[in-house]
Amino acid sequence: MSLEDVAKRARVSSATVSRVLNNLDVVKSSTRARVMKAVAELNYHPNLHARTLAGGQSRTLGIVVSNMENPFFFDVFQSLESDAHAHGYEVVAANTGYEPERLVSSIRLMMGRRVAGLAVIVSEMDAALKTELAEGEMPVVFYDVGAPGKKSTNIRVQYRKGIEKIVQYLHNLGHTRMAFIGHHAKLAPLDERKKAFLETVARYSPHLEITSEADADGPEGGRKAARQLLASNFTPTAIICVNDFTAIGVLRELRDQGLRVPEDISVTGFDNIKLSEFCFPALTTVHIPRDRIGHSVFASLVPNADGGTAPSREILIDPEFLVRDSTGVAREI
Repeated sequence: MSLEDVAKRARVSSATVSRVLNNLDVVKSSTRARVMKAVAELNYHPNLHARTLAGGQSRTLGIVVSNMENPFFFDVFQSLESDAHAHGYEVVAANTGYEPERLVSSIRLMMGRRVAGLAVIVSEMDAALKTELAEGEMPVVFYDVGAPGKKSTNIRVQYRKGIEKIVQYLHNLGHTRMAFIGHHAKLAPLDERKKAFLETVARYSPHLEITSEADADGPEGGRKAARQLLASNFTPTAIICVNDFTAIGVLRELRDQGLRVPEDISVTGFDNIKLSEFCFPALTTVHIPRDRIGHSVFASLVPNADGGTAPSREILIDPEFLVRDSTGVAREI
């Protein structure tokens, strides 16, 4: 089935069919409806690769993330994909599992597909690779991995503010023994949360006792890290988790060991993924607007999609602290 067949069925020119499929120019709604009806009746699927080669312009965007199992990354992808589809683009996704080698191969694959723009929402970015992408001609969006460039945008979440709000809140509840549970501690955006925790605690009181543990990103990693923490000689009254996905596992381990949340130990997360509302107890966390991040990615990669101008090359996300049921007054030790 060809584009010409669709044009014949819809009684329009091939050029009109092309304009409808590419969302180009103004086509009367009645004509557009007739074309789309013909597309559906003929079960026509345009050859996107051939269209790119012929027109010289790709209608595909790429996104590379660290862990698609984590709802945080999936929410960003969904928001980007929604905007892309509304403007006649498709989105190709790749998952790295926090492995730098897979990041490099994924980016090379995206470039080989001649994507129109690339979002790199990862924590394992090598400085040399970032520089190469930032200095290239392809629009790129980075996530917390350095300064923006000529054709690159950096979305930066102000993690420190979120961590400071958590520590302040717990300190006001009388918590003096806190633990931080993270993952992939050597990755800068993730380590930033731990650094913010350590520095904030140091400012509040020299008498606060703290420790930290880390394992994999996700419920199983959180569970293992909590198990290691509880097996140590340190008994916390509050556990601050690097993200909600990890906190889910921490809650499970505490429950399995007969500890009550928040009566025995308070627990906080970060990101405010949907699951955090449905944990038991509901998780105190810090909200990061994943939908806004996804929309910002699309607007940065395709700045003229809605006839507007390119957004700022540095986009700051200010997190919001949300108090739920997983935190309470510190118990006496």
